[in-house]
Amino acid sequence: MSVDELWDLHEKVILELSGKIAAEKSKLDARLHRLGATDDGLKHACRPYPKVLPKYQNPNNPAETWAGRGKQPRWLRTQLRSGKKLDDFRIERLAAR
Repeated sequence: MSVDELWDLHEKVILELSGKIAAEKSKLDARLHRLGATDDGLKHACRPYPKVLPKYQNPNNPAETWAGRGKQPRWLRTQLRSGKKLDDFRIERLAAR
C-alpha cells in the first residue's frame, strides 16, 4: 500500500472508532440513568468543618494567629526554638465568664 492509501485507511479507522466509542458512551449513560445515578450522585460531598477560633497569637505581630491545627507557623517555630513555651502565645479569652 502506498502512503496515501494507508492515510485514507487510517482516517476511516479513526472515524469508525470514534462513532463506536460515542455509541458505547451513550449506551452506558442511558444505563446509568436507568439505574438512577446522576452526575450529582457521583460526586463525594465534603464534610463542612466548623470555623475554628485562633488559640495562639504572635506577640510581635498580633495579626498572625494559629488555631492549633495543621503545621505550626514559622513565627511560632522560631519562638519555640529560642526556648519559649507554647503557652506563652496562648490567647486569653474573655468568654470564660
